[in-house]
Amino acid sequence: MLSRQLTDTVLMIRPLHFGFNEQTAGSNKFQQAAAENEYRSIADKARSEFDAMVEALRSHGLKVIVFEDRDSPVLPDAVFPNNWISTHEGGIAFTYPMYAPIRRLERRDDILQFLASHYKLQKRYSLEALEPLGQYLEGTGSMVLDRLNRIAYACLSPRTDVQALHKFSLLSGMEMLPFHAFDATNTPIYHTNVLMALGWDFVVCCIDAVAPSERETLLQQFENTEKELIPIDLDQMCAFAGNMLELRTPNDQRVIVLSDTAYHSLTSFQRQRLKSRSHLLPVSIPTIEKCGGGSARCMIAEIFLLPA
Repeated sequence: MLSRQLTDTVLMIRPLHFGFNEQTAGSNKFQQAAAENEYRSIADKARSEFDAMVEALRSHGLKVIVFEDRDSPVLPDAVFPNNWISTHEGGIAFTYPMYAPIRRLERRDDILQFLASHYKLQKRYSLEALEPLGQYLEGTGSMVLDRLNRIAYACLSPRTDVQALHKFSLLSGMEMLPFHAFDATNTPIYHTNVLMALGWDFVVCCIDAVAPSERETLLQQFENTEKELIPIDLDQMCAFAGNMLELRTPNDQRVIVLSDTAYHSLTSFQRQRLKSRSHLLPVSIPTIEKCGGGSARCMIAEIFLLPA
């Protein structure tokens, strides 16, 4: 049963031209611009952080498929593949409509061909056809999926459109649960996985960010699906504490991947609640977090396909 929610195989993209993305900065308040003369050192640091993270995952028995970013086009956010692809039981892959034009170039047919040749990939749903309509849905950034209970949680924003979410719901058979969430400045939170992470039997969530009129709906759904709520506050959310991902090793040991920033923001009680269920695996990715505005979960695209 663990395998229905957690996977032991992930896809990651090793960054080449990593850096600040002006096209996404307007909706992602986590990004911080760097000086132009720092570009090369930032890209080098991002690769070092990426390589260390991959090694940490593999040292815990997790299977990591690594693709190198391409030399052209220049893609500062290629390290975040979970926004353009997701895979699902039954041999299904979704590719997604992206808000920023430059990010649409991250979708790669060679990666889909690799998956088709090594796994039982039977059907691809290409939601990028919604881009001309201005309907965006950025994968498992826009949605936090309860695969076991067939629920797609999604906070609506310029990058998460309710009509695109509805189309995903129809094609995937998942119930959609849209809501609204805001940071301390009342700015819509751009991705659901900023404030929420859902594991086998728990959910980490910044309930304080959710619109007050919608909080009870989420809390009731967590209770109905037997997910213990581990609440985080707005400051912890801004330290990427909501951007973690639970995986499982081939022998069904549970592992929560999160950044050092997120780990150190948690209280001892919160850590203990998580450790009582799963092994915590912090990874050091400060450059990727600061310049890219994404954290550990954003760097991981889960593979739920069966080997060919």
